[in-house]
Amino acid sequence: MKNRAIISTVFEPHDVYAALETERERRGITWQQVMREINAPFAHTTSRPISRSTVVGMRTKPVAEGDGTLQMLRWLRRSPESFVRGGVAGIQLPVLQPHQILRFDTRKLHTALDERRRERGLTWEGVARDMGGPISASSLMHLSKGGRTGFPHVMWMVRWLDQPTTAFMRATRI
Repeated sequence: MKNRAIISTVFEPHDVYAALETERERRGITWQQVMREINAPFAHTTSRPISRSTVVGMRTKPVAEGDGTLQMLRWLRRSPESFVRGGVAGIQLPVLQPHQILRFDTRKLHTALDERRRERGLTWEGVARDMGGPISASSLMHLSKGGRTGFPHVMWMVRWLDQPTTAFMRATRI
């Protein structure tokens, strides 16, 4: 599985889980308290909070849901780039109000990818190959509809664009 080795140099969801566990232990709190704090912005809304199984799944799954991971990173006060081996240091997540959460703006991401694709005279298949990661051309094209993306896929995309992840985040009122 050639791509699996490449992914490990980009972003590993289990590293986020390990950071959550380390911070939980450092603060001497339970997982229930961690989940309550991560989900605090959802407290007075009808939006679904992040489930504990989503967090635990990060220990073993090679792909993690992007928007949920952003809420975990917000709790850790760390950027996605801080989890990339040899990545860019000093990138900070946007400061949000208590009633806001972070989401990826996948339409904006698609627009940037499409602009770069056109500049380079590539097809979507060529973009997927050029990224060198596990992302398909259809997944890249699907971003135009909005919706969600995941980790480490988004890291492959922003690396190809030579942009920070924060360029494609937005604060959403919940």
